[in-house]
Amino acid sequence: MQTSGKVLVAGAGGFIGGWLVQDLINKGFKDIVAVDIKESDDWYQVFDSVENRRIDLRDYGNCLEVMKGVDIVYNLAADMGGMGFIENNKALCMLSVLINTNLIEVARSNNVERYFYASSACVYRQSMQLETHNLGLKESDAYPADPENGYGWEKLFSERMCNHYFEDFGLQVRVGRFHNVYGPHGTFDGGREKAPAAICRKIAQAVISGNHHIEIWGDGEQTRSFTYIDDTLKGINLLMESQYSLPLNIGSSEEVSINQLVDIVEEIAGIKVERRYALDAPKGVRGRNSDNTLIKELFNWAPNVTLKEGLTQTYNWIYRELD
Repeated sequence: MQTSGKVLVAGAGGFIGGWLVQDLINKGFKDIVAVDIKESDDWYQVFDSVENRRIDLRDYGNCLEVMKGVDIVYNLAADMGGMGFIENNKALCMLSVLINTNLIEVARSNNVERYFYASSACVYRQSMQLETHNLGLKESDAYPADPENGYGWEKLFSERMCNHYFEDFGLQVRVGRFHNVYGPHGTFDGGREKAPAAICRKIAQAVISGNHHIEIWGDGEQTRSFTYIDDTLKGINLLMESQYSLPLNIGSSEEVSINQLVDIVEEIAGIKVERRYALDAPKGVRGRNSDNTLIKELFNWAPNVTLKEGLTQTYNWIYRELD
């Protein structure tokens, strides 16, 4: 992609969006429009060298306005959060379909060069995620469809829309299925945080307060794979620069239980905590992991930042924020 093109980053005030804007600046892009519905004070990262706009992309007229002259679109905008938010706000998660519907239609009419859609591992069949040990979900495992209620259905529907815009109109779409992205400069409290940030926050609070008791949602044996932000950005770049138009996993294959996640953060923090298990709390599927066969075949690469390396950076940032 030519760095002289005009780029729109939707959801730029969010965790991944903020890091993506930084990455685009580092790559030499000069004309970047960063858009989010949140007040600028609530953006995780703000860069003075780009055009920062607060705008609601659920409105078609707003999309028409903000997309003028845009060559490349990154759509990371969505109303989402950790499992607690997703399970209790299914309708709000579904409404994010308006954002992708508006953006992709304007992208088609404006002959945008390339369109990235940020999807999620929540699109995968729930029946394949009933056991704690998951060998890995490959891209074709999204069908027959049985995704996460609300958020997962919206993501899967929007994936289909991207696919059909490619088939019917030739729009150059790229779809990345993210697997639990984490790192510094993201949500770590308030109810929308994901497991790595939540555990880092709880243990950092234990260090600061001296109260070494933390709550864990579920029995702690549920498993996931967590992808550090640097690997996520690398995967996005490889996909955008490729000719591959179908959904692609961008996720670590380092499976870990929540209890093991706590073990790692304990080691980083240098303390041991007493764990209290909230068995009735939202916990999602029993086991989820990324199968990286396809991304390795396409690019001879897969996410490779170890969980301990990524959690060290994340924990240290959250500790500084709390302290």
